[in-house]
Amino acid sequence: MGSWRVERLDQLPTALLATIMTKLDISSICSLAVICRAFNSCASHILSFLPNFHILDISPSMEQIKPLLPPNSHLQSLKLDCGQLNDSSIELLLRPSLQELCFHNCADFSGKLLSEIGSRCKDVRSLYLGSVAEKRGRATHISDLEELLGGCTQLEELNLMFDLSLFLRHNFARVWALASKMLTSLEIGYISSVMVTELLSPNVGPHQYPNQIRPSILPAIQKLSLAVDYITDTMVGTISKGLTLLTHLELRDAPLIEPRVTFDLTNSGLQQINQHGRLKHLSLVRSQEFLSTYFKRVNDLGILLMADKCANMESICLGGFCRVTDTGFKTILHSCSSLYKLKVCHGSQLTDLVFHDIAATSLSLTHVSFRWCNLLTNHAIKSLVRNTRLKVLDLRGCKNLGDEALPAIGSLCELKMLQLDNSDISDVGIAYLRHGIISSLVSLSVRGCKKLTDKCISVLFDGSSKLELQELDLSNLPNLSDNGVLALAKSRVPISELRMRQCPLIGDTSIMALASMQADDDRGHGSSLRLLDLYNCGGITQLSFRWLKKPYFPRLRWLGVTGSVNRDIVDALARNRPFLHVACHGKELGTDPWNNIDSSYMHDYEELDELEQWLQEGEWESDDEEMEDAEDDADVVVE
Repeated sequence: MGSWRVERLDQLPTALLATIMTKLDISSICSLAVICRAFNSCASHILSFLPNFHILDISPSMEQIKPLLPPNSHLQSLKLDCGQLNDSSIELLLRPSLQELCFHNCADFSGKLLSEIGSRCKDVRSLYLGSVAEKRGRATHISDLEELLGGCTQLEELNLMFDLSLFLRHNFARVWALASKMLTSLEIGYISSVMVTELLSPNVGPHQYPNQIRPSILPAIQKLSLAVDYITDTMVGTISKGLTLLTHLELRDAPLIEPRVTFDLTNSGLQQINQHGRLKHLSLVRSQEFLSTYFKRVNDLGILLMADKCANMESICLGGFCRVTDTGFKTILHSCSSLYKLKVCHGSQLTDLVFHDIAATSLSLTHVSFRWCNLLTNHAIKSLVRNTRLKVLDLRGCKNLGDEALPAIGSLCELKMLQLDNSDISDVGIAYLRHGIISSLVSLSVRGCKKLTDKCISVLFDGSSKLELQELDLSNLPNLSDNGVLALAKSRVPISELRMRQCPLIGDTSIMALASMQADDDRGHGSSLRLLDLYNCGGITQLSFRWLKKPYFPRLRWLGVTGSVNRDIVDALARNRPFLHVACHGKELGTDPWNNIDSSYMHDYEELDELEQWLQEGEWESDDEEMEDAEDDADVVVE
């Protein structure tokens, strides 16, 4: 910016600047702060009465966050990634004025975080705590939970995303009796089904006469989301009977061993769901995380019994129901006239016949997911698209889907997310998307579609129209090479997340092309990419790391690389870009769309590198030198 323009900005009235900045988020304020002296001064002042402070995309240290959080009696909402913070930051973070707290990655905190929130933030209404005390040597005690629940008497929404099964069982229910009577939403990262049952059972309480029933705990709960060891009939029945206002129920388990009948879900358990008739959203998922196991004691009869009470359901997610056939799934489609979201995972007996007379349903579906339903074919999709308002279509693992399904999918003009992983599509079929939905898609995944080649990139992104695509997964495509990535870079599509895992022909040329890529909005080199997954790409060498350092990829926050790449180079890159999450061991980056399918697809990360610049001012040159030294030590040879 010219010096005369900066001088004019410096002359703007302070009151005007302050009024404008109060309408912005913290990233935008930091963006303005680096423009000129007047903006910087105003930004520093505005932080003392800013009502919202949200930084979730990077993980600042105590030294970096402290100047941004001066005394502020007006602060109501605080959201942070606490990956570099611990108990020493509690006094800085917790304020009496806070009504909303959201702390991710609290592994280095102890249970003291819970007790201090209970004593310092008594007016908090919404609380999210992730991964508390997961680092070795950190611990939480039942007394910490007791102080949290007893102190935060105004809580309406509580998300405890860590393992609560470590708390002592004999005191657990007593402690929850202290919880806010206004609590309407509860999510727990992990808890045993026995603890849930004991918590919600109307048993005779201590020091009561035998005919005295303990008052209902959590009487106002409307939304309950739990990850448990086993989903059981007893737990489902206790929840359905005890929580009379329940509208959302999400249960997920991941058994370590095959469940016995007393620790499993059966037809009887399904029959108990929605006893009070208010349930609108139901999710029952058996994860295959540790063991390939299913709900083997549930069949079509259980679904039929459940459907009798679920006519008003709007969203149903069923994962691992291997004995449910077309009869059961068809009953759901035809009984629930308000159903807009249907997800089925590992539906091994789900076939095309479910959709044979789909025209007789309400055709109200907007979100559909059939993961690993291997019997579905192109005919099912041709019938399914009668739901013309589909916005999300997840067909991952449906191996019998091929090119014939794509013309039908291409007719869905409102589709935003399409996932076709491991299907049998080819370059010829994918052309149908080019002439249909590609201009509306925000997320596209063709991972593991082994027939696709470089040609699919040029077919999809020929530059003939403006695209909204932000997320693209090209992983596990053995015939995708640097030429395909060059075509992608040339298209100037403003992609923010690009995955190319397990592509043996992808090499350094691809990284150079992406580093030099300019999106249509001309925000700079590689400006739109915030996630880049290159794990196990065959041609990646140390040369690529020269293009991964600043100033290239200025908004990159997640990077996946192969662990065999020289470790010194990786460590130097991490020091060069301390806010970059580097994964070397094959970990999937970012979040799972299965769990975020309703979230907004449009994000603006334009200001994030200015925020990083303000947090880390003056550190670039020394970090670049470290990177170059590491490259020299690795004896990189560029031919």
